[in-house]
Amino acid sequence: MGQILAIDYGKARCGLAVTDDMQIIASGLETVENRFLMEFLKKYFSENKVDDVVIGLPIDLKGNISEVETDILKFIEEFKKEFSDIAVHRFDERFTSKMASFFISQSGKSKKKRQEKGLIDKVSATIILQNFLEQRLR
Repeated sequence: MGQILAIDYGKARCGLAVTDDMQIIASGLETVENRFLMEFLKKYFSENKVDDVVIGLPIDLKGNISEVETDILKFIEEFKKEFSDIAVHRFDERFTSKMASFFISQSGKSKKKRQEKGLIDKVSATIILQNFLEQRLR
């Protein structure tokens, strides 16, 4: 069994999280600028067995899809061409950034660290992945 990798795809950068090999626990991995994402994934997949990728679905409170979805769909198309053997799943990412900010503030990190966008992206990806894992068990 391989890992599951989650991507919180943003306008400028992506937060990444992965499971352990037993696909039980989600952990933050990295924050990568969009322009380096495919390069990062190629290297990561060459060193780690990844079975599935979960990509956040950016829906607002009214149920509308965010404008970044256009970029996400382009990325998914490119991803499927490059990694045709890895399944791609979408998962609702509503509230993940707010939850990430809350969890980081509760962690005792300094104010400067709490405001670091990359950390929020990575924690958001971890929340997306953990929620995906929990839903899969239902």
